[in-house]
Amino acid sequence: MDTPRDLIILEDDVTFARTLQRSFERRGYRVHVAASPAELDALLATERPGYAVVDLKLGNASGLPCVATLHAHDPHMLIVVLTGFASIATAVEAIKLGACHYLVKPSNTDDIEAAFGKAEGDADTLLTNRPTSIKTLEWERINETLAATGFNISETARQLGMHRRTLARKLEKRPVK
Repeated sequence: MDTPRDLIILEDDVTFARTLQRSFERRGYRVHVAASPAELDALLATERPGYAVVDLKLGNASGLPCVATLHAHDPHMLIVVLTGFASIATAVEAIKLGACHYLVKPSNTDDIEAAFGKAEGDADTLLTNRPTSIKTLEWERINETLAATGFNISETARQLGMHRRTLARKLEKRPVK
């Protein structure tokens, strides 16, 4: 690839970020780590990376605006979004904002590097005949609403017409990471 092997990891989990950093450094990348959108902005003032790994949920903030920031900084940058709570809505938005791939945690360096190599779509991807379950649809709707409300649990519960405790129980079963 012509792109410099400079990488930004935007991840608020310090241990996971450090693990990814060491792994990518062993593969020859020069790695910069940021834990928040503000740290990302500071890095972009001095660095011009060719790659980025962005966590979808950064504390109480969404990583989606960071994807847009990175893409605006360099439209050719290869951006992979990682998430512990995948949904179709956030995957679509991440791609629209400039990500080249969207991976579900736990993902390792091999998965991420393979995603960098698959920046182009694959028209030969097989379709499945499995219908989406009601639970999956519900989970996607919850995540879509969570993202739209800036991860505000009370507002999400109000918009979904459910009690806050009911939503909290559902989120405990499949935690948002």
